[in-house]
Amino acid sequence: MNTALTTPALSVLDLVPVRAGQTSAQAVAASLGLAALADGLGYRRYWFAEHHNMPAVASTTPPVLAAAAAARTSRIRLGSGGVMLPNHSPLVVAEQFAALEALAPGRIDLGIGRAPGSDPVITQLLRQSGTTSDVERFPDHVRDIMSLVSADGASLRFTSGGTYEVHATPAATTVPEVWLLGSSDYSAQLAASLGLPYVFANHFSGEGLERALDLYRTSFVASETLAAPRTFLTANVLAAPTQDEAEARALPNLRMTARLRTNRPLVALETVEQSIAGAADFDGLGASFMDSARAKWFVGTAGVVASEVRAFATRYGVDEVMISPIAGSYEEEPMDAAPGRAQTLELLAAALAA
Repeated sequence: MNTALTTPALSVLDLVPVRAGQTSAQAVAASLGLAALADGLGYRRYWFAEHHNMPAVASTTPPVLAAAAAARTSRIRLGSGGVMLPNHSPLVVAEQFAALEALAPGRIDLGIGRAPGSDPVITQLLRQSGTTSDVERFPDHVRDIMSLVSADGASLRFTSGGTYEVHATPAATTVPEVWLLGSSDYSAQLAASLGLPYVFANHFSGEGLERALDLYRTSFVASETLAAPRTFLTANVLAAPTQDEAEARALPNLRMTARLRTNRPLVALETVEQSIAGAADFDGLGASFMDSARAKWFVGTAGVVASEVRAFATRYGVDEVMISPIAGSYEEEPMDAAPGRAQTLELLAAALAA
């Protein structure tokens, strides 16, 4: 049996984190700089997430951020990880990504998810012009988008007779690559039935990963665009010159995880110094959430993290790992850059290439 470890391609998932004292403009500037860096380092793709009403996250509109990143890059694929489809009209999503494809032909990914990306109040505000059945109609809406961005477009048939043709415009000579995202059996089975590539959101929880991949691979039905199952995985990753620095830079996101899990008020991402100073804030349940998260993250020196990423890719049979670079910032570091996250991209790319 072949026991050689896979050296996977690398991609990036960006939530555009906002640290204490940082403006959204500075956070976006830092992420766009990171996208340009990933492009130069040979990363395969760079996706922006969709989250709403979170002080620590500025990634609310993946198409806008992808368009800005397209202007700063030349070869890397750009897209959404993902567009939360129940929040949006399928036609609007199709036209946004058709426009992106026209801006950066052959470089656009449309990652689609079913979760709302926020709390119930924000979800209701986002859906004021829609219906409460958007989640239930998710499979139909995915099919609608696939038709709308295709060369043939979609056809509406009236009950009174006749049809109406609809195309996502601007009509590009190429189409975005559609991916289905999720962290459940449902998303895996739907991706398989539609013959779509699938991404399990391992960075979110990691629970149910093996079952979801097995369901996707064994249930896959070939489509016009995909002959065999295609998947990669996400992971929270942090690389630094020393283990001590890596652990310190992980603290702000670990504490944010505990804050989310224990329903505490959301705040901007702490600096490393603030996280160290507040070490006593989380004990008991909060501390257990931090320990559980840390056990699933890849945090350490470049060699250690590269070995963990290789083993992760080999274990689950994927040739690509999309990293969410979770390095926090020190107070003296510039507001319009993300040195810790940039360091993660640089060290990991070099270590895996060695």
